[in-house]
Amino acid sequence: MYKRVPLALLVVVSMFAAAGQRTFTGVITDNMCDKADHKEMNMGPDAQCVSECIKNMGGKYVLYDGKTAYLLSDQSTPAQFTAKKVTVTGTLDAKTKTIQVTRISAAK
Repeated sequence: MYKRVPLALLVVVSMFAAAGQRTFTGVITDNMCDKADHKEMNMGPDAQCVSECIKNMGGKYVLYDGKTAYLLSDQSTPAQFTAKKVTVTGTLDAKTKTIQVTRISAAK
């Protein structure tokens, strides 16, 4: 009986965690530049600017949905989607505007 209690508790906790998950669609960019527009930086294509800001200027990857930039908890996976439209699945912390990322995939 005691072995079943932790398993049951884990299932219930997982259900509540999944219930808070949402999908967000936007462009992977950085928190250093003005949202998804990098023209003022004169560094070439947006992807090059984002990469430069992340690697050399201490920037962080964010998802910009056209209105709001959301910091992403996963700072490695976004590198493969730099300056591209994606769908992020995760849980939003509204106070910090941070998405606890579960999954990132190319937007359809």
